[in-house]
Amino acid sequence: MGHREMNAPPVRKVVRDADYSWGTSAMMNLYSGTTCPFSHRCRIVLFEKQMDFQVIDVDLFNKPEDMAIINPYNRVPVLVDRDLVLYESNIINEYIDERFPHPQLMPPDPQTRAKARQLLHTMEQELFSHVDALDKNLKSADKSRQHVRDRLTELVPLFTKQKFLLGDEFSLLDVAIAPLLWRLDFYGVELPKTAAPVMKFAERIFSRQGFIDALTPSEKVMRR
Repeated sequence: MGHREMNAPPVRKVVRDADYSWGTSAMMNLYSGTTCPFSHRCRIVLFEKQMDFQVIDVDLFNKPEDMAIINPYNRVPVLVDRDLVLYESNIINEYIDERFPHPQLMPPDPQTRAKARQLLHTMEQELFSHVDALDKNLKSADKSRQHVRDRLTELVPLFTKQKFLLGDEFSLLDVAIAPLLWRLDFYGVELPKTAAPVMKFAERIFSRQGFIDALTPSEKVMRR
């Protein structure tokens, strides 16, 4: 499986898990939740790479038994590439980026790449650790909204100097934060007017064809 022809649309065959013959395809398969922000990350990378792949929409409220077999944590996303099975979105995305290096989404030099990985870890701890509370509107959701609002506002000085999180080139860091930025309305997180540079950064991501193509119908209605 290689890159698609120049003018051919990417193959994004979406099937329901009930209709899928598990483990029978040679194509790269992503098991994805249609509203899952972590699955959203992986879909963005697949479309940015303009490669052939198959998305299997998993019903998060009625997961097939096979999910627990291929991922011991029984959650999406999961990438199956022939005999290789990967879970955790950042690990999946780094694998895709290394296997299909055009365009390259991680820095080529070890120092900057290590810095990027550290920032990805910080993002998980400071922002995405609150997604569950926001998604389920738990009792702690208000506190999570305030925390996410504050952390995102702290990024303002960065975007007065550069277009993206690592500089002027789109990277896996931008991919990683994009699903959260898209869901701010849905999560009830309202940024202050002073955070306009952050929202301009978000719009730069949202206008990318890879991001647009990766949205599911359920995700499209999350943002006003």
